[in-house]
Amino acid sequence: MSENKPIRVVAFASGGGSNVRAIYNNIVEGKLNALLAGVISNNSSCGALEHARHNDIPAFHISRKQFQTETAYEQKLLDVLQSLHTELIVLAGYMKMMPESIVRAYKNKMLNIHPALLPSFGGRGLYGHFVHQAVLDYGCKVSGVTVHLVDAEYDTGAPILQRCVPIKDDDTPETLAARVLEEEHKIYSDAIQLFAESRVKIDRRKVTILK
Repeated sequence: MSENKPIRVVAFASGGGSNVRAIYNNIVEGKLNALLAGVISNNSSCGALEHARHNDIPAFHISRKQFQTETAYEQKLLDVLQSLHTELIVLAGYMKMMPESIVRAYKNKMLNIHPALLPSFGGRGLYGHFVHQAVLDYGCKVSGVTVHLVDAEYDTGAPILQRCVPIKDDDTPETLAARVLEEEHKIYSDAIQLFAESRVKIDRRKVTILK
């Protein structure tokens, strides 16, 4: 564990927030040198927001529907992120496309997690159950998890970490999803820790993990 100051992480989520909880638990257990500085969701009933409020973490419901213009919506996001002194953004089941202005403002400082081995089985419409169904329909013998940088397109940012998850002969989308999710809960914190230790070198699309 690095003895440096914890990296300030803000999580975006839309659903139950199991990855947010896993990140928070790893911080509490001393496995991750980070501070969960805030949680933002487009969904007012998001489980990740409930978890944040229960643990005295700043929680924000920010939806495009609340604003008359795209500009006002994006400025609100930027204002909140800046007020939280955000150093790294993690998308944890966030079901909205991140505005390009936010992607530019946090270039190489925004991560997403995808339940497959990108570049396979990524892109618009391939999320959650649909990813695992597509993997099984294709007849793959292995799936996995990818933590990648966020850019202006779906699932096209450079990978930071990838881990394999074997596929069993009797797997269903549900059973495969459960095993992939277990790995997600580990690998996301591992990727954040690399940033906390300043071990990620990014040169255009090439990512090098420093020793």
